[in-house]
Amino acid sequence: MKNSRGFYIGRFQPFHYGHLKALNWILEREREVIIGIGSAQFSHTLRNPFTLSERVEMVWRVVKKRDLTSRVIIMGLPDTDEQHSMWVSLIKSYVPKFDRAYTNDSLSRVLLKEAGIEVSNIPFFERNKYEATKIRRLIIDGGNWEELVPPEVAEVIKEVKGVERLRALAGRDS
Repeated sequence: MKNSRGFYIGRFQPFHYGHLKALNWILEREREVIIGIGSAQFSHTLRNPFTLSERVEMVWRVVKKRDLTSRVIIMGLPDTDEQHSMWVSLIKSYVPKFDRAYTNDSLSRVLLKEAGIEVSNIPFFERNKYEATKIRRLIIDGGNWEELVPPEVAEVIKEVKGVERLRALAGRDS
């Protein structure tokens, strides 16, 4: 195992099995991983329904259950309101030292590479099945979303009344 640290960026709205598979894939390549939860300041919208603290709790419970706490750091990262040139500076200020970033987001890749940061793609793991937008839609529509997220994530979503929140945001209050 390398003596290195990766930086895995995502919004995790919510954290699903595709994210977990990606995390495990990164951990096969890195000694430690910093999970940067993006759009930290946003919540209570259809695109970003969960707060930063709720998303941290989701990821933390998953990491803890799998005994990965000694290898994973979880932190929030706010967006820079489309002032893209500031984003990498914000990362350098907020995030502990890392050797490479892992993201499939094209804008993030461009900004990080322009700043001289090594960037690696992450394989998509059953992207047609594990996709957060689809999971949020299933939650709203009363579909079977729980099989797409780790049990710890479903538990947090229920505890914070995330199903009710998403349905209300979509105008489908019960």
